Amino acid sequence: IQSRLHGFGNQHHVQPAIISISQCSEMGTVYSPAEIKAIADLAHSRGMFLHVDGARIANAVAYLDIEPAALLCDTGVDVLSFGGTKNGMLFGEAVIFFTSPRKGVQYLRKQLMQLHSKGRFIAAQFSAVLDENLWIRAAARANSMARLLAEKADEKGIQITQPVQGNEVFAIIPKDRIEKLQNKSFFYVWDENKSEVRWVCSFDTDESDVLDFINNFV
Repeated sequence: IQSRLHGFGNQHHVQPAIISISQCSEMGTVYSPAEIKAIADLAHSRGMFLHVDGARIANAVAYLDIEPAALLCDTGVDVLSFGGTKNGMLFGEAVIFFTSPRKGVQYLRKQLMQLHSKGRFIAAQFSAVLDENLWIRAAARANSMARLLAEKADEKGIQITQPVQGNEVFAIIPKDRIEKLQNKSFFYVWDENKSEVRWVCSFDTDESDVLDFINNFV
């Protein structure tokens, strides 16, 4: 991040204002509270904000087995995109400010064409997934199925390229197997040069799904 922080006070440069990280990361790994605090401290030392893209924040909380506040409020995060779509909701995200937002931020939703009408339909979903920690239980199940998938793939001699900490598995498989497996259950090729793919488990993935998928390698 330090190598990207330049141009402060130079009128010929766009002024850096915010650091944004994804939790879980794009590679399926999880930032620890200490790592997030270090990034927040760096941002604040330069007069910047820290934003967390929390599309999979539930998976990170489930993996770390801590209270959400310990990962967000206590680490200095300024704003969180609290995702529900990737954890059982039909659609909907919530933007949560832990520190005072800049003046006028409430108007940006409509200016950027992202102000949903009938917000109660989104709120009703959040009410359901937050009740009795359903959001964490759903994410924990997805995480456990991803670990199972990685274990079974490893038994088949498939190379797992990243630590499985959330609900994503990154693996290198023979190119001639990709289309057959995609026909069974679609997934994206992450790096075509390395034949690296990304598999994602969800709240409703069960053990039979994993075993059926892996058995297609035979």
